[in-house]
Amino acid sequence: MRALAYLGFVALFACAVFAQPSDAQFASVDIHASPPNTILEMRSRFVRGRYELRNATLVDLIRTAWSVDADKVAGGPDWFDTNRFDVIATAPADSTPEALHTMLRSLLVDRFHLVARKDTRSLPAYVMTAGRKLQLRLADGSEESGCKIQQPGRLIVFECRNMTMAAFANQLPSVREASGYLFNYPVVDRTGLKDAFNYTVQWFPRIALRPSPLPADAVTIFDAFEKLGLKLEMSKIPTPVVVVESVNEKPTANSSEVAEKLPAPLEFEVASIKPDEPNNPNCSNVNIQPGGRVRINMTLKWMIVEAWGALISPDRIVDGPKSMDSPCFTVVARTPFEEDAVAGWDGPVWNGVDIDSMRMMLRALLVDRFKLAAHQEDRLISGYELVAAKPKLRKADPSTRPGCKEGPGADGKDPRTTNPLLPRLITCRSMTLAQFAAELGKLFPGLPPVVDSTGIAGRYDMTINFSPSSVLAGIAVPAAGGDAVAAEPNGAISFTEALNQQLGLKLQSRKVMAPVLVIDHVNEMPTDN
Repeated sequence: MRALAYLGFVALFACAVFAQPSDAQFASVDIHASPPNTILEMRSRFVRGRYELRNATLVDLIRTAWSVDADKVAGGPDWFDTNRFDVIATAPADSTPEALHTMLRSLLVDRFHLVARKDTRSLPAYVMTAGRKLQLRLADGSEESGCKIQQPGRLIVFECRNMTMAAFANQLPSVREASGYLFNYPVVDRTGLKDAFNYTVQWFPRIALRPSPLPADAVTIFDAFEKLGLKLEMSKIPTPVVVVESVNEKPTANSSEVAEKLPAPLEFEVASIKPDEPNNPNCSNVNIQPGGRVRINMTLKWMIVEAWGALISPDRIVDGPKSMDSPCFTVVARTPFEEDAVAGWDGPVWNGVDIDSMRMMLRALLVDRFKLAAHQEDRLISGYELVAAKPKLRKADPSTRPGCKEGPGADGKDPRTTNPLLPRLITCRSMTLAQFAAELGKLFPGLPPVVDSTGIAGRYDMTINFSPSSVLAGIAVPAAGGDAVAAEPNGAISFTEALNQQLGLKLQSRKVMAPVLVIDHVNEMPTDN
């Protein structure tokens, strides 16, 4: 049933071409280029009829409008993943997510002149099929439907009651303890079983970013499926994608009547600052509680780092006084928040507070209370140059837009499934070596700046597979002033080792020009509360 419905949806999906806006329209829309942002990802919210999509690329807007993953948006120009926009629109307060997505599709056609079509591509997924001897017990319908994790010992015990195979397949990729086997691939139900069942699945847990060798007697998730009379195997399935035919780089101008009535607040509603206890072990902490209450325990320097977010790192703050490193301060403040927000983390929103807005408020507080004055400029700092050793580069398809993502390339080959000790797989497509060098700073936050010194022209597709620093017994992404180190003999390798082995490239220490934050003035202590 699930498989037939899925294939029927695929067939319908492949037929449509979009060139005209639908009747569903936002009441008003403001689109403008995003300002410099401390978080390098899109965030969205819909509160009391106001729909906001901040720091969004066209890929972000399209994947949101059609409810697909970013890697299922095909085609598009070079700027598709880099130019960022803020979209602020008004819609009926009771609009459903589906209605908002329909209006967003209409907006893209109307304002960016987007022409796109739905299509299908064969993409990798895990397919669940049924064997001859099923070990499943039919549910009587009285049980509460769902799966719960138990972990009484070495094995994960995944107890499912009154669950169909389709619902089970949907839930499985979100189970953290299965991530080291599934690596974010979808699971598709092809069992043909329509009924709901009671069953328990037990396997040795494996978490993608905390890999370790499996014990010799470990029961893998694949073993666990076979004990139930099921099979879980990698395959390629027809998957809906959105293919971009044409689009304008700039949207049509906003209406003269449109103005953003609710700008993001730049100041805390209330805030107090006081020196913290000496030797506070928690002097590097931000906590945003429900209701918009913010508590920050940091030195002045680390508050500056927090306020600039992804735009700056501690080693790029220069000319400040030594007093920035002590004492620890406690900031208690209140900021506007989304009353209807889901508690906890929701992308770059924490308990209803937009983290980028909170950082801007903290920046304003530092300017007001510590009289902080600072500016950005390029200076020579410690970094790396990317050099060619024995290049192993594959020429790119010129029709492919540049960009990097976590996961395999177009061929679908995923070495993680055979060596889970290398759980990070990064694919960069259609990139120059200069673009690749610049992208490393996004892939590894805190990495010193990297410049291209390979002298290699052209665009290439590059895939690199390695172990995160958490599993590398002394191996990590190199810090400024250090070079790559040898891999441990357990099969785990560092990024720099993989860079050399798999792409024939190296990182070498040198001074490079890069942006820094220059502290022109800052007081040692804040003004009184």
